[in-house]
Amino acid sequence: MIDQYSRQIMTDLWSKEYRFQKWLDLEILAIEAWAELGLVPREAAAALKEKAKFSLQRIEEIEEESCQEVEAFTQSVLENLGPESKYFHLGLTSTDLVDTALSALLQEAITVIQEGLEKLAEVLKKQAIKYKNTVCLGRTHGIQAKPTTFGLKLALWYSETRRNLERLEGAKERIAVGKISGAVGTYANVDPFVERYVCEGLNLQPALISTQTLQRDRHAELQMVLAIIASCLDKYAREIRALQKNEVIELDYQSNQKSSVPPKKSPISCQEISGLTRLVRSNSMAALENIANWHESDLSHSSVERVILPDSTTLIDYLLNEFIPIVDDLRVYSENMLSNLEKNQGLLHSQQVISG
Repeated sequence: MIDQYSRQIMTDLWSKEYRFQKWLDLEILAIEAWAELGLVPREAAAALKEKAKFSLQRIEEIEEESCQEVEAFTQSVLENLGPESKYFHLGLTSTDLVDTALSALLQEAITVIQEGLEKLAEVLKKQAIKYKNTVCLGRTHGIQAKPTTFGLKLALWYSETRRNLERLEGAKERIAVGKISGAVGTYANVDPFVERYVCEGLNLQPALISTQTLQRDRHAELQMVLAIIASCLDKYAREIRALQKNEVIELDYQSNQKSSVPPKKSPISCQEISGLTRLVRSNSMAALENIANWHESDLSHSSVERVILPDSTTLIDYLLNEFIPIVDDLRVYSENMLSNLEKNQGLLHSQQVISG
């Protein structure tokens, strides 16, 4: 994702250097597990842990020739090792490394998003209580319908945000798995203990069953939850924009935008939110397509995930942190709300008259 729509915390999390560090952490955990099993000398494991490092520049140089990132990473580390190098990457296949590290990275990204959702929920709850008695028009089909309160509208948003937190926690739990099970998931060249040891070290659970890869229904579920969160933010932003129109002017928020028409206040941030949510939703289709891999594995999902997972998590984090201050500093024009309500001259109460 471009810097304009990224916070530094997500930029750092999805950087190549941080990803390769996760790979190295995993490799060291695997060596420690082999040492626990007595299949790697403890002295060699200790030496490897001390010497193992990578060079981002060197990885890129090797990858230009090999066109294989894991091979380039492995070669970069091996260049810094001595006799103990023969134990590095022992029994592992590339996706043991890639998929398990990705799960660990996603746990961190989801945690950041959860913190943002919690903050949004707090602000919505505060504002819902503040405006619980602020009467305004309720509109259905875009037409004035019955009186409601602005606090009730915000309480609805709060309720949705709590559900989104529940959805995200469920997706987080199901994607918190790793696999160190070899080329087709049969543990032919690796002891299951290594998988358990590595996963515990990365705060993951071993996948109950895997092939060469972790199954992508987990990743698709996460992407769908992110799309739901995006759609909710889009709904809130659209509502604020609609109530900010000159002929309505029930809401407003601070905007630093400039216009060729001096009195004009354009809802730039809310429009930006609505626009960027389209990207998150569009990534959902790609995530669903990734579920259908050939046989025990193919790599058709890999290139897609390099784009959609960093982009979607980064965008949701950015959107939350853009929207929270909008809600927190929202200007509510209660007099205009009452004025719009009174323009109907009591016609909104016709249902009560008929029912009576």
